[in-house]
Amino acid sequence: MVSMKAVAIKHLDRSRAAGKHYSSEGSATRVFGSDGVGLLPDGTRVYGIGFSGTMAKTASLRKDTLVLIPDGLDDATAAALPNAVIGSAMGLKFKAGIQPGDVVLVNGATGFTGRIAVQIAKHYGAGRVIATGRNPESLNELLSLGADETISLSQPGFRQELARIHAATPIDIVVDYLWGESAEMILGCLKGNGGFTNEMRYVSIGAMSGESIQLSAASLRSANLQLTGSGLGAWSRSEVGILFREILPEMFGLAVSGGLRLKVATLKLEDIASVWDVDVPGGERLVVTI
Repeated sequence: MVSMKAVAIKHLDRSRAAGKHYSSEGSATRVFGSDGVGLLPDGTRVYGIGFSGTMAKTASLRKDTLVLIPDGLDDATAAALPNAVIGSAMGLKFKAGIQPGDVVLVNGATGFTGRIAVQIAKHYGAGRVIATGRNPESLNELLSLGADETISLSQPGFRQELARIHAATPIDIVVDYLWGESAEMILGCLKGNGGFTNEMRYVSIGAMSGESIQLSAASLRSANLQLTGSGLGAWSRSEVGILFREILPEMFGLAVSGGLRLKVATLKLEDIASVWDVDVPGGERLVVTI
């Protein structure tokens, strides 16, 4: 049992609350929140995953998910960061098998998790990171977070620009938070023409632009392309163990040292009703303090 101090409001939680997430099918009504930061009975600050809901003064967290929070990292930042790490590092490390020098495309990089993905890709040794999105201000900010090049999804020549980049510096990894039409365009650009292609790993992590796409069989036959997903149910037990033992502690430390930068907006639990349907500015994560 943990005295909760901060809980992030994430797309996962909103989808579960609306009964639209695949992990919510058949589940009973529950308290909102899937994870958070709190104090153990001895005062130790920890992050952990909840057995039920976490947006409460007291919640039960799974012992095998508890991660100590280092000094210098505030509760709100510690609550906001893990989901974005899970939504980026797990795909990059275990699904894409990122290697130093890889060229990484982050599709939908202007969101909170996408911004973290750009930074973690560089931390893992990506030689080049290309970021896509629609918000011009956020796209520009990504250049200061490690992106080497940005492409607006709103520009008429998106497909041509991406094809130009892929021809000059072949893309090794795509981490996709949007799916939908932009995924169709990207996969079309990765399609080969009968010659040898580099090994490409396409990882679907989110579906903000739609759950379904039209995929040409030629895209899979004409290129050395691995299409996979990263999310609840897609990881092995050993990979999840590494997440809590190694990856999250490393990323907490990186945030303390300034190696990971993120934007957090906070509100108090008693004000939750007034902001439930409010859209947080691009790149920010809303955190409830308790």
